[in-house]
Amino acid sequence: MSESVKRAFEGVKLFPFWLDNPRAPAVERELIGPTSADLVVVGGGFTGLWAAIQAKEADPSLDVVLVEAGKVAYGASGRPGGIISTSVMHGLPNATRVFPQDLDVLEKLGQENLDGFKESLTRYGIEADVEWNGEMTVAVEPGHLDHLKGDYELHVAHGHDVVLLDSKGAREQLDSPLFAGAMWSRNRSGTIHPAKLAWGLKAAALKLGVRLHEHSPITRLEDLGATMIVHTQAGRIETRRVLLGTGTADVGVTDIKRRVMQVRDHIIATAPLSEEQMARIGWNNRQGIYDTRTQLNYFRLTKDNRIIFGGRVSYHFGGDPNPAADRDESTYYKLAEAFYRTFPQLDDVRFTHAWGGPIDYCSRGAVFARRYHGGKSVFVAGYTGFGVAGSRFGAKMGLDMLWNRETLITSLDISRKGPSYIPPEPLRWIAAKITFNAFDGADDRGGWRRLWINSIKALGFPM
Repeated sequence: MSESVKRAFEGVKLFPFWLDNPRAPAVERELIGPTSADLVVVGGGFTGLWAAIQAKEADPSLDVVLVEAGKVAYGASGRPGGIISTSVMHGLPNATRVFPQDLDVLEKLGQENLDGFKESLTRYGIEADVEWNGEMTVAVEPGHLDHLKGDYELHVAHGHDVVLLDSKGAREQLDSPLFAGAMWSRNRSGTIHPAKLAWGLKAAALKLGVRLHEHSPITRLEDLGATMIVHTQAGRIETRRVLLGTGTADVGVTDIKRRVMQVRDHIIATAPLSEEQMARIGWNNRQGIYDTRTQLNYFRLTKDNRIIFGGRVSYHFGGDPNPAADRDESTYYKLAEAFYRTFPQLDDVRFTHAWGGPIDYCSRGAVFARRYHGGKSVFVAGYTGFGVAGSRFGAKMGLDMLWNRETLITSLDISRKGPSYIPPEPLRWIAAKITFNAFDGADDRGGWRRLWINSIKALGFPM
C-alpha cells in the first residue's frame, strides 16, 4: 500500500457522509407501553417509510404505527451511493434472467414507479439534492464492449432513451483513461442524497398522521390467530397487519433468513472538488456511473462536487451487521487505489468519509415480498443494491399482498414467487469468501475465478 494512499485518508471520518449532517431531524420518542393499530410497519428505512406513506395515502383514516430499532436512515437507507434507477428488477438483463415472460409489464411498472417517486418528492416538498441526469454504464476494457452493446440493444428494444458511446464519446462525458465505451441511459434515472430522502419521507409520514417511534427495536412477533402482537423492548402493539421492511435484521422468522443475506458494501467520499479539479475530469452532465468490472465500482457527484466512490463488497460470518472491518481505515485502501486508477489526474484529492453499509442480497437479485403468519404479515426486501427508488415499488407490492388486493402487481410472478434458499452457515460464509476472492482478479486473470463465478451464476445467483 502506497504512502500517498494512506495520506489521502488523514483526518477521515469512518462514518457515512450522508448522515454527517447537523440538520438531521429530531428523533421521535421510543414506544413505551401497550397500544393498537390497523397497520404496524417495522423498519424506518426506505421500504418502511414508503409503506407507511402509501398506506395513509390510500386510506387516511388508517391508524399506522411505524417502529424503528435505531434512528431513521441510519441503516441501509442512509448509506448507499444514491443512484436512482428506473428498473424494479436490478436492471433489464436481470429481469430477462428471472422473469422474461413479464418483462414488458415490469418495465412499465418500473417507469410508473419512478414517475410516482418524482411526484412524491414534489407533493411533500422533499429537498434531497435530486438530479435527473441519467446513469451511465462504462466499459473499463475493450473486452467488455460486446456485453455493453448487448445491454444497449436490450434497452433500445424496450424503448429506453439510451446512447452508445465509443471511448472518445465516453471520455467526453467523464474523462478516465480506463473507459473503452459507455451506455448512457438518459431518462428516469439520476442521483439523490439518500439520507435527505429518508428524512423527507419521515417528515411526510408524520404529516400524514403516522405514529412513528425510533429506538424501538422489536423483540418478538406473537401470532394470536386473529391478530398479531408486535413486542418492542418497552412496548407492544396489537394489530391485524404487519409489514416488515427490516432488510436482513432478524425478526424471528426462520424462512426469511434462508432467503436473504447481508453483504457489506464500502464507499469513500472525497473532499469537494475545486473548479480546476472538476475541469480535469469533465463530468458536465453529472450522471451516476457503474463500471463493468466483476468487482464493480460505482460513482457519482454530490451537490458540492464530492465524488462518492463505492464497491469492494464483502461478507462477514452470520451477516454481522456491525463488523469491525468497517471501522478500520485500511479496509478502504483498495477502494482508494481503484479510485486513483480511474482518475489518475485527481492524485491530489483526499478522502473525508469512508463507511460500510448493508446490502440485502437474494438469489433473484431484486425485491421480493412474502407472506407469513397466515397472511397477517408480509416481509419485503432483497433489493440487492437497487433499493433507493425500487423500495417505493416494494412497499406497494407488500401492501397489496397484505390487503389481498387483486392488482397488476399481485398477478405477476414477482409477487407470487419468492427467491430460492441461500445455503446456511458455515457454507454461506465459505461460498461468499471464495466468491468475493474470485471477484478480485477475475477480469485480469480468469482461470478458476471465472469458472467459480460462472458456476454460481449457473445455480441461479446473480453476480
